[in-house]
Amino acid sequence: MTSTTTPADAAPADLELPRPPGAVRRYFGAHPLLVDAIVAGVYLVPSLAEGIVHMVRTPSLGSAIQLLLVVVAGAALFARRLHPRVVFGIAIVVLVVSVFLGRNLDFVPAVFALYALAVYRTVRSAWIGYGITAVVTVASLAIATIVSEVPDFAPLSTEAVPSGFAALAFCIVAVLIGSNVGNRRRYLTALIDRARQLARERDQQAEIATAAERSRVAREMHDIVSHSLTVMIALADGSAGLVGTAPERSAETMRLVAETGRGALGDMRRLLGVLRATDEEAAAHAPQPGLADLRELVERFRAAGLPVRITVSGTPTTDVGQQLTVFRVVQEALTNTLRHAALATTVSVTIEFGERVTRITVEDDATVHTGSVQGSGSGLLGLRERVALYGGTLEAGPRRGGGWRLVAEFTTVPSSAEAASTEPASPAEPTPSAEPTPSAEPTPSTDPTRRPE
Repeated sequence: MTSTTTPADAAPADLELPRPPGAVRRYFGAHPLLVDAIVAGVYLVPSLAEGIVHMVRTPSLGSAIQLLLVVVAGAALFARRLHPRVVFGIAIVVLVVSVFLGRNLDFVPAVFALYALAVYRTVRSAWIGYGITAVVTVASLAIATIVSEVPDFAPLSTEAVPSGFAALAFCIVAVLIGSNVGNRRRYLTALIDRARQLARERDQQAEIATAAERSRVAREMHDIVSHSLTVMIALADGSAGLVGTAPERSAETMRLVAETGRGALGDMRRLLGVLRATDEEAAAHAPQPGLADLRELVERFRAAGLPVRITVSGTPTTDVGQQLTVFRVVQEALTNTLRHAALATTVSVTIEFGERVTRITVEDDATVHTGSVQGSGSGLLGLRERVALYGGTLEAGPRRGGGWRLVAEFTTVPSSAEAASTEPASPAEPTPSAEPTPSAEPTPSTDPTRRPE
């Protein structure tokens, strides 16, 4: 019988697990001041010890200047992240002065400064700095060698000037390592900036999508609520005026009010189903009236006392979105007419389906536009947004001779072969359904829903 043990069971509780390789790097990356202190200490401790010993053994002005420059260079290394160019300038001064003071070549600050230039500035600036370092080192050593030949020249007579090839070798290694680290650092910074930019764009796209969805829901709510309430108010006013004279007509009108309210309630439920359901369920519950519903729409306005005449010409589009747009334009135009031009004697709706352009015209002959319901203007804004989706325009305003006129034009979406094959009878449906019958048109004198003067 074999037994298995998990890694957690196999390791004793008091066993200290080794740190991952990147933990030390992350620790030092999170504590930059500690790193700067270590770098400054690596340079300052041996340099100060050497300078103090030399100052004690052979006190001189040159030893004091050299000790002062060591302190200045060590302090400057703390600022190598923020001001690498200034630190590089101080390092070059220390290097040159160390040559002419007869001491060993002090190139350590230059090594750290070149590394800082490559990491915190650019690789190009680091190589330029290396070129300056090479020129200054060679020139200083050459001048110092020439001057040292002068007899009894005190600053250079104590110690021989070492070769600068080792210094330049260390400097070029510092530039190469700094270039590698700096490129990786800049690459990670670019990735982080790109990720933040993508996150901002994602949030902006989400805000745009939310605003578009709110606008769509607002349009649907306005089309459902405004139309239904306007018709219900008109019917209720007519029923109230006929209670004493024609109770039967008043009861019939109130039944129409209830039917309109139930239809609006169903549309509201379907719209709320779109907001609460998934995409597949929303497609099944979305209220999408089309051209086939124009007949019912026109009859509802006629029952409310609006003398509507509708004419449809051309081959209707089979695109569901454009059918919804046509329906909503007619619905909003007739709703506004019922609100503000209930005394109109003629309201004409003309729908022209062209091969390229669909044109909808709604006109009334009311000389005075009044109404008990005041609109906010959001309906026309919603219609303009709907029409603009198909590259169209909508104009509404007074017409010559009195009355109001609304014209909407937008590009017709061509019918696909599949839609034509699956729905061969759809182009002919809207025309007979939307065409009014003379017998169904109420007269102003017998209309039960006519508002009292």
